[in-house]
Amino acid sequence: MFRITVLCGFLLPGEHVRALELDAKFDSIDGGTLSLSDWNGQPVLVVSTASQCAFNRQYQGLRDLYDRYRNLGLVVAAVPSDDFKQELITNDEVRDFCELQYRTDFPMSVITHVTGPDAHPFFRSLKEEEGFAPRWNFNKVLIGPGGTVVET
Repeated sequence: MFRITVLCGFLLPGEHVRALELDAKFDSIDGGTLSLSDWNGQPVLVVSTASQCAFNRQYQGLRDLYDRYRNLGLVVAAVPSDDFKQELITNDEVRDFCELQYRTDFPMSVITHVTGPDAHPFFRSLKEEEGFAPRWNFNKVLIGPGGTVVET
């Protein structure tokens, strides 16, 4: 988490990198859709999550990171996934768990595949273009303001 915090600190002042086309829509856990292109020009930390994972305490750190840097443009986007068999059954349960246990208010998708042939197009493109696929829950991808992958 410290490494991500340091990287965000370098990106927020406005460092520009060449664009990477990763335009993918996610269904939002609150209804509607989320699109990474909505945050063009901002750093976006995309995190694959799972409520029943032992690493779920990271929700608090992610919330703190978002609270600290959101006014400077950082977006934390959570993508709950049951690919590793550690997510709750329904989207409502996931949303309620995160809001009640960790008071999260950052953007969150519905339960989504992040690995394998059914992976969301964003995660498929990460594997194809960057060689990255989540190996477990709470894997993170930092996308710079210019739309390129900065760190995984």
